[in-house]
Amino acid sequence: MFTPARRRCAQGVANASSTASIPTFLLPAFQTARTFGTTSPCLSKIGSAPLSIPPEVTFKVIPPPPVRGRVTRVQPMSTAQIKGPLGELSMQIPPYVSINMDPSLPGPILSVEDVTDAKQRAMWGTTRAYLQNHILGVSEGHSAILRLVGVGYRATVEPTATTVQPEYPGQQFVNLKVGYSHPVELGIPKGMKASTPQPTRLLLEGPEKEVVMQFAAKIRMWRKPEPYKGKGIFVNGETIKLKNKKIK
Repeated sequence: MFTPARRRCAQGVANASSTASIPTFLLPAFQTARTFGTTSPCLSKIGSAPLSIPPEVTFKVIPPPPVRGRVTRVQPMSTAQIKGPLGELSMQIPPYVSINMDPSLPGPILSVEDVTDAKQRAMWGTTRAYLQNHILGVSEGHSAILRLVGVGYRATVEPTATTVQPEYPGQQFVNLKVGYSHPVELGIPKGMKASTPQPTRLLLEGPEKEVVMQFAAKIRMWRKPEPYKGKGIFVNGETIKLKNKKIK
């Protein structure tokens, strides 16, 4: 019933020798060792592109201050200062991102310490995009056009407000009439400009793109576009697909 241990060992050696004599292409696929190709990590197309700096813009990187006393886990970050005709912006650079300011290059080039790290690769392109937006903001500025679609919808820019307190001296306010019984007044962030070329058009301008688009989204929240009549506040080239009316 049971074969002795010596006989089982002999049978195993015989099976191994017979298996080794079979050609490789006849063996099952799971018995063959599969090799994977190793390629160099893909570089960031946005992060590795040089920054485009106009002649009237000053770009400067300030190194972090030296750490004194107690050592902390938080690494100090350098600061990029961008100054142009429309204002001055600054941004902190992650410690693993370095900026090559060689004059022989077409522009400052960003690089990271470890290309294989997912976080560093993600912040590589993000940091470069933020810097390029700041450069464009202080030289030409960013803008957003809001369209008010609806019967009686209109917007005005007022120097004072009745429901909102000013946050800084000389602050202006956007007054919306979008179907509410109460006035909708929003304070314009500092450094931004708002104008109404038409009663149903609102133009927002500012050097910082994130602030401009955030304020545009805040205005849009008061009357989001609805898909049945197409009424609402549209930002830039925003469109919406209309639906059929609900039939009971």
